Amino acid sequence: MRKKLNLITLIMTITGLTVLAQPRQADVVVDAQGVMRWGGTQEEVYGFGVNYTAPFAHAYRQAQGMGINLEQAIRDDVYHFARLGFDLYRVHVWDTEISDTLGNLLENEHLRLFDFLVKEVKSRGMNLVITPIAFWGNGWPEPDEPTPGFSAKYGKDGCLTQEGAIKAQENYLAQFLNHVNPYTGLAYKEDPAVLAFEVSNEPHHQQEAPAVTAFIKRMVGAMRSTGCKKPIFYNVSHRVHLAEAYFASGIQGGTFQWYPTGLGSRHELGGNLLPNVDRYAIPFDSVIRKAGGAKIVYEFDAADVGRSYIYPVMARSFRTAGIQVATHFAYDPTFLGPFNTEYNTHYMNLVYAPQKALSLKIAAAVFHQVPRYQSYGAYPANLSFGDFRVSYEQDLAELVNSEQFFYTNHTTTRPPAPERLQEVAGWGLSPVVDYPGSGAYFLDRLAPGVWRLEVMPDAVWTQDPFGWNSPHQRLAETQWRTWPMQIRLPDLGERFSIKGLQPGNTYRGQADRGIVTVQPGTYLLVKAGTSTQLTGESLWKNIRLDEFSAPPSAVDKIMVRHEPSVSVLAGQEITISAQVVSPGVPRSVVLQVNAGWRPARIVMQPSGANQYTARIPKEMVREGLLTYHLVVETAKGVHTWPENRPGGTRDWDFGRPQPYEVVVLPTGSPVYLFAANRDRGWVDGTWLPGLRWVPTAVPGQWEYQVWVDKLFRPDEENLNGERIDDYSFRHFFGTQVAGFREELGFKKKLILRGRSLTDGPSTIQVAVILQDGSAFGALVTVPPQSGDCAVPLADFKRVPVVTLPRPYPTFLPYFFADGNAKTLDLRQAESLQISLGPGLPAAALEMPQGVAIESVRVE
Repeated sequence: MRKKLNLITLIMTITGLTVLAQPRQADVVVDAQGVMRWGGTQEEVYGFGVNYTAPFAHAYRQAQGMGINLEQAIRDDVYHFARLGFDLYRVHVWDTEISDTLGNLLENEHLRLFDFLVKEVKSRGMNLVITPIAFWGNGWPEPDEPTPGFSAKYGKDGCLTQEGAIKAQENYLAQFLNHVNPYTGLAYKEDPAVLAFEVSNEPHHQQEAPAVTAFIKRMVGAMRSTGCKKPIFYNVSHRVHLAEAYFASGIQGGTFQWYPTGLGSRHELGGNLLPNVDRYAIPFDSVIRKAGGAKIVYEFDAADVGRSYIYPVMARSFRTAGIQVATHFAYDPTFLGPFNTEYNTHYMNLVYAPQKALSLKIAAAVFHQVPRYQSYGAYPANLSFGDFRVSYEQDLAELVNSEQFFYTNHTTTRPPAPERLQEVAGWGLSPVVDYPGSGAYFLDRLAPGVWRLEVMPDAVWTQDPFGWNSPHQRLAETQWRTWPMQIRLPDLGERFSIKGLQPGNTYRGQADRGIVTVQPGTYLLVKAGTSTQLTGESLWKNIRLDEFSAPPSAVDKIMVRHEPSVSVLAGQEITISAQVVSPGVPRSVVLQVNAGWRPARIVMQPSGANQYTARIPKEMVREGLLTYHLVVETAKGVHTWPENRPGGTRDWDFGRPQPYEVVVLPTGSPVYLFAANRDRGWVDGTWLPGLRWVPTAVPGQWEYQVWVDKLFRPDEENLNGERIDDYSFRHFFGTQVAGFREELGFKKKLILRGRSLTDGPSTIQVAVILQDGSAFGALVTVPPQSGDCAVPLADFKRVPVVTLPRPYPTFLPYFFADGNAKTLDLRQAESLQISLGPGLPAAALEMPQGVAIESVRVE
C-alpha cells in the first residue's frame, strides 16, 4: 500500500480529536518534469477529495432560512469526508461576497465560515487547493443578490480586460493570501496544508495571447508579492489554443475539469456510460510537459448519473493522463440532501447518495494506488485494473485486496485473505457482510479482535434527483430502521460483543453466528475472549470512535415510486416492483390486478429496504390492456396508488379509480425503440434552436424535429484539426424493452417513420448501441412526406459511438469506436443513436439538414 498524502499522528485524548503538533512537510514544489513533490522529502504528491460550498452563496442562504447551525453542519460533513477517505478539499471562493469593488478583503460571516471550514479540514489531516476568485454572482440557482465585490461591478469579461478590475484583483489576491485565519493562526500563503493556489475559476479569455500572458503575470506577481512560495496554477482546459500563453506567465501548472456526460440533462441518464470516461486525452499535453507544468483536476463529475460504477474509471483515466490530485464537484451539504437544489445536475452525499459516495471513496483509493501514466488499455478490456473492478451491468465498483474490501452494490467477490482484512466499506450483500438496509456501512479493525462498525440510515430517492428541483419538494429521505447484519470476519469470529458508541446509543448485545441487530450509529465489536481499553473517546486515524452524524427521518407520509412497463408480451409472467416508503413498516403491500369482475389480490413481498415485488401469473397476462393498483395498508389506514387516495378500490365511496396501465401485445408485435409521443424530453444531444417536439395532425401523435443549420461547428478547443460534420442525438430505451429481450432476437428489420424537413429526401444514420458500447448502424433515406423507411438489420455494420451527452471540456474525443461485438445482437441493445451527416456527399455537408421522426421500431 502506498503512503497516504498526509499521515497524521493523533493524540489519544478524551477531549476530542486532536492532531499531534508535528511539523508538516515543507511547501510543495514542482520539479523540472512537472511533478508536484513535497519540499522536504521530495515524495510525489497525490490526493483526492471534493468541492464543498457551505460558507457561500445558495448553500449559505438556505442554511440561514432553514435555521441550520453552519458550524455544526460543516463539522458533520467534514467528518463524512474523513469517513470516505478524502485527503483534499477545493473550492472557488465567492470573491463577490468577501470583497469590495477595489478588491479589499471584507471580514464578514462568509470569510469567517470559510476560515472555520479550513480549520476543520486541517484537523482531519486533509490538504487544500484554493481558488480565490470565482467571478460568479452568488445566486445560482436563484437570481443573483446585490454583492459588494469587484466581480459584481465588472463581470467576468471586464475582470479580464479593464484596468480598474485588474488592479482590484491584484489587491484582493494579495490581501487574501496575507489573510490570517483566526482558527489556525496562519496566513493562507504560509499554511502548510495549502498545496497550491489556482488564480481564478474558468476565466475564458477572449483576448490574444500576449494580452492573456500579461494579465496572468500580473495575477501571479500579486500573489508572489506576499512572499508566497506555493505553486500557482491556472485554468488551461478552456481556450486551450492559448496553452503556450498560459505557461509563459510564470505559473507552475494547469487545472482541468471533466464532465463526460455533459451538464443539465434534467433527468437521470440511462445506458452504459463507460465509453464516455474511457480516457482523458489532453491534445496539448506536449505544451505542458515542455513547460514543466503539473496537472490537477479542480472539478469533475459524471453529471446526471445516479449509478455507482463510474467514478473509479474516471480516477483511473486521470492517473493515466498524469493528473496528481483531483476534487469532485460538488459534495452536497447534508442539510440540502433532501432537495438537491444547489447544483441539480450533481448529487453527492454519504447520507442521501451512499452508493455514489462509496464509489467516490474507491476513486480516492485509485488516486493513491494507480501510478501516473499507467495505462490499462481500452474499454471493455480495462474493467479490471490493479485491485479495482467495475461493472456497468451490476452497477458495481470494487476495491479488493488483502487489507481493503470496498464495494458499491451487492457482490459475490471474495476478498483473497479475509483474515487479513483491515477495512470494509460497502452497501448491500457480500461474502463478508449481509445487510438488507439501504445505507452505507463501514468496518474498521482497531486491534486484533476489535472492530468499529458504523451504519448509516437507509437512503431512499423518492423521485429523480436530477430534475427541476425545489426547496419546497423533497426528493430523498432517510429512515432509521432496525436490521439484522451478519458479519463474517475471521478476526471477529461468530461470537462477539457489540456496544453502541455514539451519544445516546446504549445498545449492548452478543452476536449469534455473526448476526447482530443494528440501527444507524457506531458500535464497538469485540471478539469473545478479547479485552480492550478502547472507548468512544478513543481515536482511530482521523476520527473519534463515537463520532456519528446523520439526520433523523423526516418521513411523515406514504410514498410509492413505481413505473409500469410500457408494454409486455401476452402469456408471459410479469414481475412488478415498487418502492414503498412510510413512517413505519407497512402492514401489507398488495398488487391488485383488475382481471375480470373481481380483482385478483397478490401480496407483494419485501425484496430489500422499502422494496416490494410480486409476480403476475402468465395466465392473467392476456392481449389488450392490463390494469392494476397498488394498495398499501399501514397502522393509519389504507391508501391506493397510482393516485395516492385513501381507502381501497372496492370501498363504496372510493369513486372511479385510475389504474396503472400496461399494453399487452401478441408475440411477433413490433417493438418500438423510440416513439415521439411516448419519449418527449428523453433524448440527449447538444441543444440547438432547431430542436422541437411537435404534435402531428393525428391525435396523440408527435414528431421530434431536428433542424441543423450547419453540421460543422468550429470549436477552438479542437486542436486535432479534425473536421466533424455531424449532429447526433441518443435515446435510451433499455428499460422500455426489458420484457422483449428474447423477442428482439427474432426481428429482421428496423423501420423509421418520419419525414425530411428539407425540399428533398434526407439521408441519416440510425444506429443501436449495445450494452458493451459497440454500435451498429445503417443509412436511411427519409422522404419529404411522412412514411415508413425500412432497412434490414442484416445491413447494419459497426459504426462509431458519439460520446453523448457531449463532454466538457470539448477537446475530448467526439467518437468512441471500441467495444467487443462483431455482429449485431439486438437482445443486447439499449440505446438508439441518430446522426445527421454520415453518408452525405461533400456538397450536402455545407447545407442545412433536417428530419422529423415519429418513431423507430423493429419487426
